[in-house]
Amino acid sequence: MSGHSKWATIKHKKGALDAKRGKTFTRLIKEITIAAKSGGGDPDGNPRLRTAVLAAKAENMPADNIKRAIQRGTGELEGVNYEEITFEGYGPGGVAIVVDVLTDNRNRTVSEIRHMFSKNGGNLGSTGSVLHMFSKKGLIAVEKSAASEERLTDIVLEHGGEDLNDEGDTWEILTEPAAYESVLEAVKAAGIPTVASEVTMIASTYTKLEGAPANAMMRLLDALEDFDDTQNVYSNFDMDAEQMEQVAG
Repeated sequence: MSGHSKWATIKHKKGALDAKRGKTFTRLIKEITIAAKSGGGDPDGNPRLRTAVLAAKAENMPADNIKRAIQRGTGELEGVNYEEITFEGYGPGGVAIVVDVLTDNRNRTVSEIRHMFSKNGGNLGSTGSVLHMFSKKGLIAVEKSAASEERLTDIVLEHGGEDLNDEGDTWEILTEPAAYESVLEAVKAAGIPTVASEVTMIASTYTKLEGAPANAMMRLLDALEDFDDTQNVYSNFDMDAEQMEQVAG
C-alpha cells in the first residue's frame, strides 16, 4: 500500500472530495491564478497552467471560472497576490510530511501550520529536511474491474508511462510529470474510467503506522487538508488497508 496516494484514491472512490467541492474549486482557482502569473496565460506554453486547467476540468469546473482565474493571474482582472510556501515536517511516528500553501498572509499561515503540527503530535522541520524523500510523479488510479493488467501495461508502454502497480482493488499508473497528460488521455481514449488522477509527490520509502499513532496521523492530515491556504499535502505514511478504509468511511 502506497501511503498518501492510496489515501487519495480511497477519498476519490468514496466521494469525499465531492462533499468539499467548493473548497476544491477554491484551491484549483488559486493554482490556476498563480500558474498564469508565473508562466503566462497560454496553457499550451505553460505546463503548470495546463496541468491546473486539466485538474479543474476533471472536477467539472465551469469554463468561465477557469477563464477568470487565468485573467486574474495575467493581470487582466484584479486579484489577490498569493505567496507560495512549502512546509516540511514530521508527523506521529516520524512520518515525513510536505505541505504546499498559497497565502496572502504569510505570518498567519506559518502560525496556523505550526499549531496544527504541534496539536497533532508532529513538528515542523527545516527546509530540505524531508522534501528529498519525495519525487514528483503523475498518478492515475483505475479500478481493477475497469481494465486488465495487460491492457493498461500496453498503454503505459506506448505512451511513456513509468510503472503499473497492484494496489489491491485498483491499478496505479505512475508517470513522469511530462508524460502524465499523454498517458491520462490514452486511458480516457480507451474508455477506461479513473478513480483518481493527479500530479503528486510520491515518497521513496514509507513508514508503517498502527493504532493510536495512525489515528493521530489521520487527524493531522485532515487538519492540514482542511486549512483554507493548503493546496497539497504529501506524506510517506503507510497503514493497514482495513484501518484506512474505516477512517475513510
